[in-house]
Amino acid sequence: MPKVLFSAEEFTPTQWSTAQDKAAFGNHFFRFIESGWKQTLFTRGFYNRLSNCFGHIAHYDLHGFYGTWFAEDALRLNFLRHTVRFGCYGDPGYTFSDVERAIKAELRRRPLVDQYEARVTAAVRARELAQLERLQAKYGTAPASPVIPQPAELSFLPPPTHGEPQPPAMQISLF
Repeated sequence: MPKVLFSAEEFTPTQWSTAQDKAAFGNHFFRFIESGWKQTLFTRGFYNRLSNCFGHIAHYDLHGFYGTWFAEDALRLNFLRHTVRFGCYGDPGYTFSDVERAIKAELRRRPLVDQYEARVTAAVRARELAQLERLQAKYGTAPASPVIPQPAELSFLPPPTHGEPQPPAMQISLF
């Protein structure tokens, strides 16, 4: 990524924030992601702005927000998905909606969601294979073919016998 992904000319200033503030937020957003979500880059100022964008709420504090969204890859994937799906509402003269739209467009351009989906899938697979290995060591190897119950084993009624009348099937309601 170039050092400056967004420039002030792309954004509308608000009464409280300059166009340069908006560009700086967008640039810091991607710097934070590219750093591997370093907690040292999750500053108070960045938290204050991010917690008010993309439909987020402030959480209890900076650490709670970080723990909810950035502590591990599965959470980061949820954050990226949430960010890409958010609707970006509001007038750019009063909100950061123009920056939100620019960030979403850049996230869609990059393969970040796909990369994190692959990471999370690989981590789950590795965890499950390790668990399988532990269980096989404890209980022995699994049978070659799974045991599939036969239809008669699944029936709630005894199997029909020839020559005896069967009771009619009953339908009951739990409501």
